[in-house]
Formats: sequence, structure tokens, C-alpha cells
Amino acid sequence: MERRSFLKTIGTGIAGIGAGSSIYPSLKTEKSNLVHQGAITTRDTDISYYHSAVDQPLKIILATDTHLWRNDERGDPYRQYSDRMAAAYNQTRHFQTGELTNPEECLENTIRIAVEKDADLIALPGDLFSWPSEAAIEWALEKLEAVDIPYIYTSGNHDWHYEGMEGAIEELRETWINKRLLPFYHGNDPMMAAYDLKGIRIVTIDDSTYQISDDQLAFFRDQVKSGMPLILMMHIPLYAPGRPVGFGCGHPDWGAATDRIYELERRPRWPVDGHSRTTFNFYREVFNAPNLLGIFAGHIHRPSMEYVNGIPQFVADDNASGAYLNISLMPLADRDSDLMRI
Repeated sequence: MERRSFLKTIGTGIAGIGAGSSIYPSLKTEKSNLVHQGAITTRDTDISYYHSAVDQPLKIILATDTHLWRNDERGDPYRQYSDRMAAAYNQTRHFQTGELTNPEECLENTIRIAVEKDADLIALPGDLFSWPSEAAIEWALEKLEAVDIPYIYTSGNHDWHYEGMEGAIEELRETWINKRLLPFYHGNDPMMAAYDLKGIRIVTIDDSTYQISDDQLAFFRDQVKSGMPLILMMHIPLYAPGRPVGFGCGHPDWGAATDRIYELERRPRWPVDGHSRTTFNFYREVFNAPNLLGIFAGHIHRPSMEYVNGIPQFVADDNASGAYLNISLMPLADRDSDLMRI
């Protein structure tokens, strides 16, 4: 069976990846067990995460903010909504070499790297597209389906956004995800899903409007209750003290008064009252989840790493310039665990 074939039969929102993924024991729920039994090392694009909750090596190649902009005659009726973003990333400079490149070349190179490294998963946390172009969507699906590596996706704020199109932001997101982006979700709920891979549960939450819904919060709570080691994947990172308002979901100052680019992006202004109570509750519960190993996100187009309440958050540079993360989750050796134990 091909490794990505599991994605074709999802019906419940929890997908199994690999044999036996449903028989791993639940974690102990004491938060100290997770916080104090792990180590992270980083170098360039490589993240090596050793943890006592990991039973077998898991390799993920993560690419966010590719901003594909391919278009054809089907996009002609929407050019008034896509012209700005169509010119934004048609040529980029490689994040390492500085040489001229483009998003299509960068995504192809990243997929090739995933194959060369024998990755278990390609993770795509949003802004794969600069707008929901049918031509770009078809091209990306063809490239991803050509390799025998599973992929998971959650949308970013550009994937479904036609700039200047009238309508409430949540309704526009629902409309264009359903019209164009559904093939990327493998039959799961685009707003929230969970995938089990080698004993790790990867949870996707769509926060591309900077807000979290009641259903998403309830879903996340259920994943925490499962006791499985969790990885949370979203497009917009979560607020960390000292970071600017645009950086993260859950910033206390987020709202109309701090929305500086709504006219440029031709979208509704952020709410006067700021984040919903549910969004703040989600933030608190994420950073108090006893079985959350970490968060992976994008959006800001530069690499970043934060610790909030002992939980790491990794933010990837933009794949439009070739950047990606090579993430290795590995079991913590007994000798290293002994060294860390008080």
C-alpha cells in the first residue's frame, strides 16, 4: 500500500498513518513529565527534537508561505481581486544563496528534499497560494500526488482570500475553501483535523482569520484528553510576549486600533473589541496542554522560535524563497533521560 493511500479513506477526522498507530499507550498527564524529558537542537533548517513521549523516529518536511500564483483564463473574472498578489511573488531570492528563484521552483525543490530525506510527512501550514487560483491549485496537487509521501494542509489567510471581494471574512473563507481547496483536506474538516503518525497526533487548526471558534476549541480539548503526544499545526503562530501584533493569534492588543494593513489587503478591519473570549481560552489551553510537544506555524515570513509556558513554537521562513523546516522527532535515549532526571 502506498504511504499516502491512507488519506483516501478518512471519514471521522482522525486519520491513521502507518501500521499500528492506534495502539500506542496514552501519555501520563502530569505536565512536568513532558516539560522535563526532552531536548531540542536546531541548526539552519534542521530541528532535532528528542523526547521521552516519542516511540520511534518521525521525520517531517514543513513548507509554509509558498504563495503560488500560477493563473490562466479561468482566473480572468477575478483579476481585480488578485492583481496585487499576482505581482508579489513572481520572482524571489533564495533564502540561502540569494539567487533569483520563484515559488514553483522552490516548492518543487522542497518536495525533492522530502523524497531524498525519506520524510514520513510533508506539512503545509498555509499560504500555499496567493489567492485561490484554479491553475495553481491543480499544479500543486499534481506535484504533491506525484510522490509517495503523505501531506497535510491547513489554510492561510491568502489561500482563500480574493482581495476586495465583498462579504464577511468567515463566509469568504468557507466559500473558497469549499469551491477550490477541498482536495487538500483528504475528506477531513478544513477547520480542524487530527492525523496519527508513528504514535504522534498532529492536530491542524485553521486560525487564518486570527480567531478560534467554539467548535475548534472543543476539538482541541478532545485531542488533549486523548493523552497522545500532540503536535499543533496552524498558519498564524500564537502570541509570545515581545512579539508584534501581526505576529500571533491571541495578542492582547489585536483589534481594529492596531490593524495597519486592512486597506492594503482590501479586507474587513479586525474587530473593534479584539479577540473573542474563545480565542483567548484556546490560547490558554494550548499553553497548558500537558501532552503538547510543540507548535509549528508560518505567516510571518521569517524564522522564529519561542517558548511559552515551557512549550516550544517553531515558525518557518517562507517557502516562496525556498525555506523549509527539516523536523526530526526522536526517542530520548535512556542515558539522556537519566542525565535530565533530578
